[in-house]
Amino acid sequence: MNAPVNPQELELQTVEFKLDGKTIIAYDGETILKAAKRHGIDIPHLCFKDGYAPDGNCRACVVEINGERTLAPSCCRNATAGMEVKAQSERAVKSQKLVLEMLLSDMPDKGYKWIGDDESMQFGELSSWAKQMDVTVRPELKALRREQAKADISHPAMAVNLDTCIQCNRCLRGCRDEQVNDVIGYAMRGSHSEIVFDLNDPMGESTCVGCGECVQACPTGALMPKGLIGSQKVDSKVDSVCPFCGVGCQITYNIKDNVIVSVDGRDGPANHNRLCVKGRFGMDYIHSPQRLTKPLIRKTGVPKDETASQDPNDWSSIFREATWEEALDVAASKLKGLNEKYGRKVLAGFGSAKGSNEEAYLFQKLVRTGFGNNNVDHCTRLCHASSVAALLEGVGSGAVSNQVNDVENSTMILLIGSNPTVNHPVAATWFKNAAKRGTKVVLADPRVTQMGKHAWRIMQFKPDTDVAMLNAMIYTIIEEGLCDQEFIKNRTSNFEALKENVKGYSPELMAPICGIPSETLREVAREFATTKSAMILWGMGISQHVHGTDNARCLIALSTIAGQIGKPGSGLHPLRGQNNVQGASDAGLIPMMFPNYQRVDNANAHDWFEKFWRTPLESKPGYTVVEIMEKILAVDSDPDKIRGMYIMGENPAMSDPDLNHARHALASLEHLVVQDIFMTETALLADVVLPASAWPEKVGTVSNTDRMVQMGKRAIHPPGEAKPDLWILQELAKRMGLNWKYAGPDSGVAEVFDEMRQAMHAAIKGITWDRLERESSVTYPCLSPEDPGRPIVFNDAFPTADGKVKLVPADIIPADERPNDEYPFVLITGRQLEHWHTGSMTRRATILDTIEPMATVSLCGDDMVQLGVTTGDVVTVASRRGTIAIHVRRDDGTPRGAIFIPFAYYEAAANLMTNSALDPFGKIPEFKYCAVSVVKGGDAAVKLGYGTNDEISSDKVAAHT
Repeated sequence: MNAPVNPQELELQTVEFKLDGKTIIAYDGETILKAAKRHGIDIPHLCFKDGYAPDGNCRACVVEINGERTLAPSCCRNATAGMEVKAQSERAVKSQKLVLEMLLSDMPDKGYKWIGDDESMQFGELSSWAKQMDVTVRPELKALRREQAKADISHPAMAVNLDTCIQCNRCLRGCRDEQVNDVIGYAMRGSHSEIVFDLNDPMGESTCVGCGECVQACPTGALMPKGLIGSQKVDSKVDSVCPFCGVGCQITYNIKDNVIVSVDGRDGPANHNRLCVKGRFGMDYIHSPQRLTKPLIRKTGVPKDETASQDPNDWSSIFREATWEEALDVAASKLKGLNEKYGRKVLAGFGSAKGSNEEAYLFQKLVRTGFGNNNVDHCTRLCHASSVAALLEGVGSGAVSNQVNDVENSTMILLIGSNPTVNHPVAATWFKNAAKRGTKVVLADPRVTQMGKHAWRIMQFKPDTDVAMLNAMIYTIIEEGLCDQEFIKNRTSNFEALKENVKGYSPELMAPICGIPSETLREVAREFATTKSAMILWGMGISQHVHGTDNARCLIALSTIAGQIGKPGSGLHPLRGQNNVQGASDAGLIPMMFPNYQRVDNANAHDWFEKFWRTPLESKPGYTVVEIMEKILAVDSDPDKIRGMYIMGENPAMSDPDLNHARHALASLEHLVVQDIFMTETALLADVVLPASAWPEKVGTVSNTDRMVQMGKRAIHPPGEAKPDLWILQELAKRMGLNWKYAGPDSGVAEVFDEMRQAMHAAIKGITWDRLERESSVTYPCLSPEDPGRPIVFNDAFPTADGKVKLVPADIIPADERPNDEYPFVLITGRQLEHWHTGSMTRRATILDTIEPMATVSLCGDDMVQLGVTTGDVVTVASRRGTIAIHVRRDDGTPRGAIFIPFAYYEAAANLMTNSALDPFGKIPEFKYCAVSVVKGGDAAVKLGYGTNDEISSDKVAAHT
């Protein structure tokens, strides 16, 4: 496994040995091959790959060791003190060349993978080593060539050409050991042996998840991205960060003719070369013909269709093209006019977690200094707002205590309310790696997901019963005397109140409520309290409830009373959903906080920012996402009625709960400005649409779930007249009367970052722009240029007033609405592996949409039998708020009485049905629980042209997706 490196463990013991007469220094336990590579000495190798467990099966790297009869594979043999090694002796070189010749002799006439610019190197690393070693194949060996395997092109992204396979097993180790997907195997024997997928299935029909680890590992091109078969010459390579989930994988774009033709994983601190299907094969969304390329203004008299029935490709009937000057003037003048007419409370802004830190910082600054209020928010309100509320209240910081890959140091991992193999696939590899090493993984979730295969215990609790289950575990730890008494005494407050509150939550009483046997509750609680190091990681299954803050309070209490925080392998980690949701929140893109979580109603913080920005500021917290929708529909006499909005890179017409209500609100605005890269459902309701830049088209920083500030660089230029978001923000600010002067390259991005550093000095003071350009990634808190950053926080104290964790008791609060005879099922929403957020990007990525082209509802087999449906049938799903028609998918991990629908599909928008009821603390909607009915066929299906008992043909599917 390519394990994370702990800088504090780099002072290793060394040994000296001789290699071809030269004295070489190796680290204790380092192989001969790795020591040679570090010293710039080439030894041919094919089955070896940095980060993978050495296999030693190709024998291309054999060396001669004094005193030993046989040659030794240098990739598997550790260097020892005094050893004398010969890699270039006559015997070693002859054997190395023979291996290369034998492998080349079995190659077809044409290869698939080139290394470097010389396209005569037809078989990648094999040809490269053969050329370097001056190896040619004797004719008599070519006559012994095996029968060549047929190509397998069944997968949308990858081609399998096993005629060039040398059976080095790198793909197998990548799939099994690194990504732990267990798809690739090695079958048959002798000359019939071959690489297979599952039970020798075509790759496209196997359980492959498309991570592409195998194609990155393959040295010869036997496994290749389809887009790179043939010439692999590119014009440039640009290092950046993946624009999808919050893991923050570092990547390299390969660019040809201003097109990203492929993506490689980089050895970044969060991913160590690994990627998922979105990061590797999902970047072509930026080249979609649906990209916005010119500013647009709504035509006079064209109404706003809040039913979302307008075709986003047919925008010309709604908008007319405009110059940038006209569009910016109209956008700003009407917003400014509403302010002047009705006062400084009537405007609001939604920023984006898909953009950069610098854009988030300037956006919230524009709202606060230009609009004159704090009505600014973004998608954090819809994902982890309740988690942050509980963390700020309890531990004084909304950020994670430990980085994801610190699970390497855990002896127990509690994954709750999270589906990481789908939502954070690369992070999931660290959990799977840990499980293989013996770490006890506990999966706690209403749905049994793929992580269940790797779990020590599965706690499939009933939806909406998180507090009952967690309080039962807290009760057990306290009742059985398993608390860390010293930690509680020195580093917590309010423990007695917690202890008193859980007295009524024994496992025996809670088992019928949460559905977990009392014995299991006690067993897991005991293990958590007594194990050496336990880490809790959670997702939106915890946060997206009316009791989301209480759920997180329980997790904080559970971790704290067991002393499982503030040390390696022990802590709290809410897994962030979008690539910059952490950074956008840090930068102040939330209504109650200035940058770095300084409350707007704190007099000292308020005065500091007034002086820093040289303008009067509103001291009252603004409205959140869902509250803003309510305020749009307030009566005209309400002085806080929202009348105009500026939305950058968000799609609330798909992401908000109760979409009919949200779309009605957006359509009711007197003026809406939308800045985006596509004509989204939200942009269709705009008065002015500003074409923006996609992530690979800009320079900026993002902060991932691990508190790593990382540099993203521009790979290509925006299409047509589309402009960088930072430029658009500054142009609007100028027209709003703000005197901003960021004159450096790329719209002054480095200057904006430096200003942000000053506003967030307690976190990122030591992270300079120059440092990021050198290092690519720096972890905060980082308070000086010499500070390496702190991967683990809360070691000695918590950033609360008294330096202690405040334990907050929680009681059972039921969901806002419960199932009944009319609506007997519980709807759970979430993401799919291939699609991200509202699908505005991934549904336009050709490979991703080919893999998952159709909206589906997941039900267990028992419920399907009861409803009389089979896989592929169409059902109507309805709640009190909305109705959709959708295809059925069987998933026995979904419990009886519950269904799961991803929210990325506009044609079957799950959020038409979800409930806008809010958690009172985090103001987050209850996405994870509402009551619905499920009927075979039904009214919604009939409206789409399906009969109630029709067979679903591919033509019908294509017509409605």
